[in-house]
Amino acid sequence: LAPFETEITRVATTARDDEHGHIHGIDELSELLPNTDILVLIVPLTDSTRGLIGAKELALLPDGALVVNVARGPVVDTDAITAEVVAGRLRMASDVFDPEPFPDDHPLWQADGAFISPHIGGNTTAMLPRIVALLADQLPRLADGRELKFVVKS
Repeated sequence: LAPFETEITRVATTARDDEHGHIHGIDELSELLPNTDILVLIVPLTDSTRGLIGAKELALLPDGALVVNVARGPVVDTDAITAEVVAGRLRMASDVFDPEPFPDDHPLWQADGAFISPHIGGNTTAMLPRIVALLADQLPRLADGRELKFVVKS
């Protein structure tokens, strides 16, 4: 997200600093959420992340905030996010839910603030030929010391 000139607040299990700056500890989440416009969840599903974002945490987000779950479904309480999105207070984008498969009659399918994408990643018939073409172009560039295409951060 850095190339898009966003202000990024990183959170991990424990607070620490690295070459990119400060990383907040998960114990600071309740202090950080009220100032969070977009919450992006990228965590593994473990006992400590199951239900990480529930009604309490969602209530701390400002009106209009966007919750993006690219982790696993059970990281976000489905009932809690549904209530907030259906009420129009929050927005969400996700390809995973609890339960999976997501019921056809679930209210989020019709909610204006919900973006639900298929959980398929790059698994299409177009992926292999595109990867082969990209590698066929990039590898000689790398070997010859030429500039690589599509570099986000060198």
